[in-house]
Amino acid sequence: MNRYDWKSRLDDVYASFPEASQKPVIGITGNYGEQTCKLAEGYYKSVLRAGGVPLIIPPLADTDAIINTLGKIDALLLSGGGDYNPLLMGQEPLPALGGINSERDIPELLITRLAYNRQIPILGICRGLQTLAIALDGEVAQDIRQDIGADSVKHSQDAPRDEATHSVVVDEDSVLYDIYKATTLYVNSFHHQAVSDAGTRLRVVARAVDGVTEAVESREFRSIVGVQWHPECMEDGLPLFEWLVAEAANYRRAVGVHHGTLTLDTHCDTPMFFNLKAPEGKRASFGKRDSRLLVDLHKMTEGHQDATIMVAYLPQPKMGETFSSLVDCEVAGPTEYADLIFDTIEDMVERHRQYVSIARTPADLYADKRSGRKSIMLGIENGLALNGQLQQLAHFAQRGIVYMTLCHNGDNDICDSARGSSIHNGVSSFGKQVIREMNRLGIMVDLSHASEKSFYDALELSNQPIVCSHSSCRALCDHPRNLTDEQMRALAAKGGVMQVTLYSGFLRKEGDATILDAMKHLEHAIQVMGTDHVGLGTDFDGDGGVRGLANSAELINFTRQLLSRNFSERDIQKIWGGNFLRVMAQVQSVRK
Repeated sequence: MNRYDWKSRLDDVYASFPEASQKPVIGITGNYGEQTCKLAEGYYKSVLRAGGVPLIIPPLADTDAIINTLGKIDALLLSGGGDYNPLLMGQEPLPALGGINSERDIPELLITRLAYNRQIPILGICRGLQTLAIALDGEVAQDIRQDIGADSVKHSQDAPRDEATHSVVVDEDSVLYDIYKATTLYVNSFHHQAVSDAGTRLRVVARAVDGVTEAVESREFRSIVGVQWHPECMEDGLPLFEWLVAEAANYRRAVGVHHGTLTLDTHCDTPMFFNLKAPEGKRASFGKRDSRLLVDLHKMTEGHQDATIMVAYLPQPKMGETFSSLVDCEVAGPTEYADLIFDTIEDMVERHRQYVSIARTPADLYADKRSGRKSIMLGIENGLALNGQLQQLAHFAQRGIVYMTLCHNGDNDICDSARGSSIHNGVSSFGKQVIREMNRLGIMVDLSHASEKSFYDALELSNQPIVCSHSSCRALCDHPRNLTDEQMRALAAKGGVMQVTLYSGFLRKEGDATILDAMKHLEHAIQVMGTDHVGLGTDFDGDGGVRGLANSAELINFTRQLLSRNFSERDIQKIWGGNFLRVMAQVQSVRK
């Protein structure tokens, strides 16, 4: 073929289009100045060889440019370059500081932190490793010799860029080891700045013999790796790019699954942070990315979450306590307190009605998803909200609650709690009336927090399937709040669902739980009950949240875990809310 006959290539391009269009897009941060193309060449050629589509990202701090770019890429490659301005870390410059590139610093830190928030896979190379550290609250030493005292290895080589000049030692329990299957790598080196503190989000997984950090990865089960050397120049550097492209493909697939799946978290306690009687400016804000909340509009968007059930949580007074002494505002009683919470949620939704709405039925949820809005459903956690008055159920049904958790951590007038003293030996006579009325009004009976006797009583009394909105498996973590295998089988036999929760103490008895523990509970529940009877109720903002699934922004990671375990998209749809909504639709269908 004539190399200059470019038009003959058009047929080839069109012929490959369907396949090529499915390849993951890897955004590469571009340099600024004369060496832009020279520095980018190794990166974009390596990405192409690894099976990705490279996209050079110019160093622009423009908000629209960054947000739109993040919506187009499946992974981020942070390229090498000059020193970081130490003022960005609150440091004064040392004499050994090299040339800085102020055009790059802020844009790269911004896009890195935002990509991190969205769970987008990231590979940092040389300066890119330092970008990761600074963006994720670590520290970078301005000069290895002066700041770290390392001088036994030459970290800025005179040899050609494709020549290895020193070794690094790799931790065996690392992604880097999984990529290379080696504890010693031989690398090139062109730097005098280095990571001095990886912070709490990253961990060091490779070091030079003088102790200098040579690689980091995520502590939070995210697809993040940073290396100090330049693999794009090395003959054996391709595996890192293949890893990035593979992670990008997984991320892209998970996002695609979310596009076709209604993702519902069946329990969060976020309203506890709305500080009900405080002026609006003093409340935690659902409409912005608020560090005080695990669930807000931005985090739901970042995690591709469609909906959540926000509950009015009512603490259970102990003997001698009054309800008013347990809440942070003056109300006449539990019913008025629940109403105040719902008023606050509705006011918040009204202020952001372009982006979110109150949903009361499964049909409302699907309508919101088609319209591009998030949904909030309402629930009650603790039947104390009725204040002993059965007619209040009709009032709360009118407000749109979809379930009521019969009790909380203490026996109430409806039933005994898993953490109570069994004053009723299960469901009380008043509780029997409550369950029958909930069935009549189309309100789901939620038995999370109930004692075993209360659980079985309610299961027998209810003429509709029941739910456990945020519970886990006692076989894996022996806690009275968790369900036994026998309870789970009985629940499934009546058509109900159990939503695995993310409270660490319900996932493992010792140490801090992680996303892997949550997946173990889910898989055990599926083994016992079947895929049609499980889901996720995070308990975010009610002490729920584990490493890897710490807030709504990280919920896309739940889907990635499901995909890695070869769950079908149909089963993922069931787990992500389909099962719970099936029960909700059945319960609501008999409203009177």
